[in-house]
Amino acid sequence: MINEEARGSGMLSRRGFIAGAGAAGAAALLSGCTAGAGEGGSAPSGSGSEGASSQVIVAMNAGSEPAAGFDPLVAWGCGEHVHEPLIQSTLITTDENLEFINDLATSYSCSDDGLTWTFELRDDVAFTDGEPLTASDVAFTVNSAIQSDTFEGDLSMVDEAVAVSDTVVEFHLNKPYNALLYTLAVLGIVPEHAYGDGYGSAPIGSGRYMLERWDRGQQAIFSANPDYYGEPPLMERVVVVFMEEDAALAAVQAGEVDIAYTYATHAQQSFDGYELVSYATVDSRGISLPTQPAGGTKSEGGTSYAMGNDVTSDLSIRRALTYAIDRDAVIENVLSGYGKPAYSVSDDMPWSSDDMKVELDRDLAARLLDDAGWAIGSDGVRAKDGVRAAFDIWYSSDDSARQAIANELSNQFAQIGIEASPRGGSWDEIYSHQYEQPVLWGWGSNSPIEVYALNYSTGWGNYACYENAAIDAHLDEALAQQNIEDSYAYWQLAAWDGENGFAPKGAATWAWIANVDHLYFKREGLVVADQKPHPHGHGWSLVNNVDRWEWS
Repeated sequence: MINEEARGSGMLSRRGFIAGAGAAGAAALLSGCTAGAGEGGSAPSGSGSEGASSQVIVAMNAGSEPAAGFDPLVAWGCGEHVHEPLIQSTLITTDENLEFINDLATSYSCSDDGLTWTFELRDDVAFTDGEPLTASDVAFTVNSAIQSDTFEGDLSMVDEAVAVSDTVVEFHLNKPYNALLYTLAVLGIVPEHAYGDGYGSAPIGSGRYMLERWDRGQQAIFSANPDYYGEPPLMERVVVVFMEEDAALAAVQAGEVDIAYTYATHAQQSFDGYELVSYATVDSRGISLPTQPAGGTKSEGGTSYAMGNDVTSDLSIRRALTYAIDRDAVIENVLSGYGKPAYSVSDDMPWSSDDMKVELDRDLAARLLDDAGWAIGSDGVRAKDGVRAAFDIWYSSDDSARQAIANELSNQFAQIGIEASPRGGSWDEIYSHQYEQPVLWGWGSNSPIEVYALNYSTGWGNYACYENAAIDAHLDEALAQQNIEDSYAYWQLAAWDGENGFAPKGAATWAWIANVDHLYFKREGLVVADQKPHPHGHGWSLVNNVDRWEWS
């Protein structure tokens, strides 16, 4: 299972740190960690200071640093927060409209039964050690990922990759699964001849950039690959510094970075020479609603978890919750306006369904509960057959934004007579309750794979524990289409086909709340190329197209 990210968004009460020792500390970090990186030991610099005009310094959160290094066969590119791997080439990629475009591939096709995908490759690509990249390297990469215990992507649908010739590779699948293309769009191809222990620290690739230097816990520096087969990068050098939120703000205040992540809690601040920019995302917040009554268990990886909830297993409760959420209030009160209402895990994607949308209507929510026999008691909380309409909402305790969302939801649900108690905890604590209590999750990717995972009966993200053969059939049909465009209608039918679906008018397995914008403080004069929607989590998705960035 791919674990949901646990990262904090910081508290305003810590701003004193920024105004005092924080700025000096950030400057010292940048000075210390980059010393010697340039000629003569000078620190890298952006357009805001004397130095390279084709270099950019990016501040990412500390959790963005890949623990295993820049290894696609672990989590680089194909990890929880998917992104293009920069150092390695991919068979295909996606543009800002999320349409597939060729990278190493010149063409690809699928057999009539959906079980064989064939890719034809360029013949002019070499790794940075001078060795040619061939279909054997592609097959090695995919087969190694399949066999790996550490690979965080999902290639379970592939039995084997076979190099038919130097320029043709086939993938033999055990079931039709066109969403494989979305994984291949972020799976970096590694060299068969040079892959081994330590690869993540000294990767050899054929992509736009080479890893020039990696100081663990501090920074990674990338330089343009002079032998890259595509358009030469406009930004010749990319310095990524890994910082906690306060340090990143301090670095902006000190003028030490060119672009730095931030959160809505700091959006009202301003810094000379910087502007706040916002990028659209598919980064949704929602709460899972267990559909089974209490008393069951669910086994996963050899561990048994308690399953079921006597309150949320009632369909009227689940539907009422979706109507009771004032999404605009959450966005205004918690996200400072930087977001939009969320109705699914993939709003505004080609595969999303209008049937997922639901408007605020607490009168309707109350009628649904009244009709189902949930009567308001003397304490203001509804009850039915001796069961109080009360449950916990678990959230990651190191994320102040999620804490605020949980508190906001608690207040909103109280208005229809439902007692929802916010419960903060570590992810280890949360996972122990993941199938029996609502959890405030963050999801979103540039593919429909999460729609499958969260709603298929045996999906790894089916925290609602909802099983429906009709929904499964629609999801399977979506994956079986040879053309991605033909799959969209089936994804939408899974949401609601007129009789079944996970939409609010159907099983209402999730209550979606808000889609959060990704915010950055950007130095004036830095031209960031058009971004495709960012998946869940601030991180490497920002620099997917850093090779097209430039200084004005």
